[in-house]
Amino acid sequence: MREEIKIISPEELAVQQAFAQKVLLHPERPKTYYIVTYGCQMNAHDSEKLAGMLQNMGMTPAADRREADFVLHNTCCIRDNAERKALGNVTWLKEIKKERPHMLIGVCGCMIQQKVMAEKLLSQYPFIDVAFGTGNLYRLPEYLYEAITTHERIIRVDPNASTLVENLPVCRDHPLKSYITVMYGCNNFCSYCIVPYVRGRERSRAADDIVREAESLVASGAKEIMLLGQNVNSYGTDNENGISFAKLLHRVSQTGIERIRFMTSHPKDLSDELIDEMAHNSVIAPHLHLPVQAGNNRILEAMNRRYTREHYLEKVRKLRAAMPHLGLTTDLIVAFPGETEEEFLDTVSLVEEVRYDSAYTFIYSPRTGTRAAEMPGRIDPEVASNRIERLIAVQERITGEILESMTGQVVLALIEGTSRRRDWQLTGKTERNININFSGSEADIGKIIPVRVTGHGSNTLRGQKEED
Repeated sequence: MREEIKIISPEELAVQQAFAQKVLLHPERPKTYYIVTYGCQMNAHDSEKLAGMLQNMGMTPAADRREADFVLHNTCCIRDNAERKALGNVTWLKEIKKERPHMLIGVCGCMIQQKVMAEKLLSQYPFIDVAFGTGNLYRLPEYLYEAITTHERIIRVDPNASTLVENLPVCRDHPLKSYITVMYGCNNFCSYCIVPYVRGRERSRAADDIVREAESLVASGAKEIMLLGQNVNSYGTDNENGISFAKLLHRVSQTGIERIRFMTSHPKDLSDELIDEMAHNSVIAPHLHLPVQAGNNRILEAMNRRYTREHYLEKVRKLRAAMPHLGLTTDLIVAFPGETEEEFLDTVSLVEEVRYDSAYTFIYSPRTGTRAAEMPGRIDPEVASNRIERLIAVQERITGEILESMTGQVVLALIEGTSRRRDWQLTGKTERNININFSGSEADIGKIIPVRVTGHGSNTLRGQKEED
């Protein structure tokens, strides 16, 4: 049965704004906040919304979480180590709170949306003051008001995570590069993935709302926008009047923005229309993150990815034919339950054939509630570690070869600031989403300028500014 999507009305948001005003006027309200973010770009953008709501309640960001009046952990649960890290950092604050008893500790995000987590927080983490899931993030002002007026623990998880909220306040982290969420949730149910259970079903934002947000960002000085979704390629398919993702990209590109990126793309939904739009629209960066996860058909079927190795490689061939200089990146999982050495080598050979600019590589991590967690054939940890080390070595070699082949090329880089390692160097991102460092003037920060590649490190480029 199709899950109902709840659209949060302006009236419901007005209620939350009233709670925000009550917090602002309350003498015991926190004066400062600190947000700790785990996980993907979607979580990072959620944290920008959380910061917007907190600032709307009169709070200012603290430089250090140990000094903040309210510390909020925006969590991820896609992998077990992310969950352990989040809970470990929350527990670390327990001792800080003993010294500063007025400190409020909050936890939100995907981890909280899991069925068993609310009960776990109630029984094992009594020092947590506020906890809420992904479906009711917009109700932060209400929960914070409850916490400071009742002095009781507020733990709220709406089992229906499929909410759609417009017009939340946002505090952007970067003036040049901004996120816009175009859709929420996922319908794919990959056997290893918890996302559909904690983010809900797919729901697309209205194209007009997205375009208006893009226009506002351009007016405020943004040079690059990244469109976000668990599967942006299926944008609009949940709405009878929805436009395709390719058409949405075209509309956003006409707002005056200088560069557009997007993620994440599911290979099964990558359309010829989208490839054509990317190839002929110079505003769209020639970079695509296309997670393959594995290179063996039996493993792909067990993962419920709904494409084959051959289908994926055909998509890559179309992309390369349309955009010879396209930068491809991917996600890879090794040691999936039952994976044999030969099946692992199929993944290695696919990496060799596609030649990604870079890859995010992971050892399979079981998540309670997913089908894969119940599958037999768990791989020995030593075997899993050996496989991922071998895969990383192959990808690092390919990355080095690609970076070497770019020597002498002129790339267009969005200059983001000064290098962390050398204050006299500037750093930016190329069209293919590769970092490049070069000597230049601070007047170049915020501009997209041509830079000639003169060398490279293990995963970054070195360059020289092209003079007019």
